[in-house]
Amino acid sequence: MTEYGRGPGSEPWHPEDPLYGDVGWEGQQGHTGHQPAYGGQPQHQHPQQQPQQEYGDWNNDGSQPPYHQQQYQQSYDQQQYAGQGQQYGQPNQQAYNEGGWDGTGTHAHVPYAADPGDPYGQQAAAYGAEQPDFYGTPEAYPPPEPPARRRPEPEAEQPDWDPGPDQGEHAFFAGGGAEDEEDDEPEGRGDRRGRGGKGAKKDKKSRNGCACLVVLLVFGGGLGGVTYFGYQFYQNRYGAAPDYAGAGNSQTVSIEIPKGAGGVEIGRRLKDAGVVKSVDAFVSAFTSSDGDKIQAGAYILKKEMSAKSAVEMMLDPKSQANVVVTPGQRNISVYKLIDTKLGLTAGTTRDVAEKDFESLGLPDWANVGGDIKDPLEGFLFPGTYPAAKGMKPASVLKEMVGAADAAYGKYDLDAKAETLKLENPLQVITVASLVQAEGKTHDDFRKMAEVIYNRLKPTNTETNQLLQFDSTFNYLKNESNIHISESEINSNQDPYNTYTQKGLPPGPIGNPGAEALTAALNPTNDGWVYFVATDGESKTEFAKTYAEFERLKDKFNESAGN
Repeated sequence: MTEYGRGPGSEPWHPEDPLYGDVGWEGQQGHTGHQPAYGGQPQHQHPQQQPQQEYGDWNNDGSQPPYHQQQYQQSYDQQQYAGQGQQYGQPNQQAYNEGGWDGTGTHAHVPYAADPGDPYGQQAAAYGAEQPDFYGTPEAYPPPEPPARRRPEPEAEQPDWDPGPDQGEHAFFAGGGAEDEEDDEPEGRGDRRGRGGKGAKKDKKSRNGCACLVVLLVFGGGLGGVTYFGYQFYQNRYGAAPDYAGAGNSQTVSIEIPKGAGGVEIGRRLKDAGVVKSVDAFVSAFTSSDGDKIQAGAYILKKEMSAKSAVEMMLDPKSQANVVVTPGQRNISVYKLIDTKLGLTAGTTRDVAEKDFESLGLPDWANVGGDIKDPLEGFLFPGTYPAAKGMKPASVLKEMVGAADAAYGKYDLDAKAETLKLENPLQVITVASLVQAEGKTHDDFRKMAEVIYNRLKPTNTETNQLLQFDSTFNYLKNESNIHISESEINSNQDPYNTYTQKGLPPGPIGNPGAEALTAALNPTNDGWVYFVATDGESKTEFAKTYAEFERLKDKFNESAGN
């Protein structure tokens, strides 16, 4: 038994029921206060479920009682109703009179039982009251057609390509925009628009065409990128390096090559200056020729040269724009070379040295004596330095002084000076400059250093602490004369004249090289006091006593034809 005392199961459909034979009718009866669910947005329609009915017992005459207890329930996937609000075209809860239709195409007025849970239950449509006609206003939808006059809904046209039951068309290819959502909205009878027509199909095909174009461009761009990088890889690995042709144009540029630079570093500098087209081309020419013989210094080269021409030109001494300081060379001759290389008036570099020597990077212990003739003497370290037109004399001098400071800084000259009974590091450099000036060969340097230290000793009775070096007198005279008269020497009282002045000169008399400096720091200990260049040039012989010195002097006179 059911809760109403009726038998289980459904009753047969009465032929006079207005819905007889018309299950699924999408007509609509308006209700008071109906508003579309979800804030007025139309909802999608869904297939109906079969109504669940419960009927009372049949009358004794076989007729069916009124369907006041009849209920129709519809399930929806994405909507809920508040009160009596419903989706257009779906009946929610209706009670029909046995008369059904009044013959005029409008639904008969039927009394409704008021629902206590209905917020609109107090309206005029409550039980016993007359329901207002919602089809009489201009804004209302047209009244539904009776079942006999209804026409079936046109079937939606299927797309050209059916994705199948388990696959859907991705939003990227289908458009997926707001316009598609609007096409899916249900529409009223009075404003029905044909969906799936030619316009819709054209729009869909247009969107699909655009999507295919985008995909084509993406894949095309990827293929182009792969092709480009593949070509670059082939060129870098197997292709010839970019290179200019010929010996260059009329434009010249000076290039400075530092010490220890290899082919890659040189090539990079040339490429940056516009001399060669690529580093790889220069390295190839560098390794296939005598490129390892390229020396540090400055070079005057042409722009847009082939790599082979650049290597050949750098091996030609004429292209070098350098100043080469040789061991023992005096500053005055170095200044002249710088003026020539830079294209300056004679004496320009010397003036800079005298005025700006304090800003050129000299060590703190330099120039401690007041009688020094040239503050930079002994600090223009031997080597090759760039000196091309356009450069400043101060920049060239500063690089030379920096090289000297670095070379001297390798030794603890303060400690060495104390060990050698010298007053300061400057005297160590002065001894080295004397060794460089008086010695002729490497073997002479250590013996020459011992001669100097032995003559400086307070116990020296052979020369009474006089060095008696011709090189110091020639320095003050800016000469290189080995034939000096005794009267000229003895009459000169300059501090650099070691014939008349005891001890070392105020400062170096030239720029000593590394060998002379090493010898000055490590003299022999054989008792050498005298020396004579017996051949007048390269051969130097040493003696420990004055008698031995006299014999060497006679030998020198014989070789000179005196």
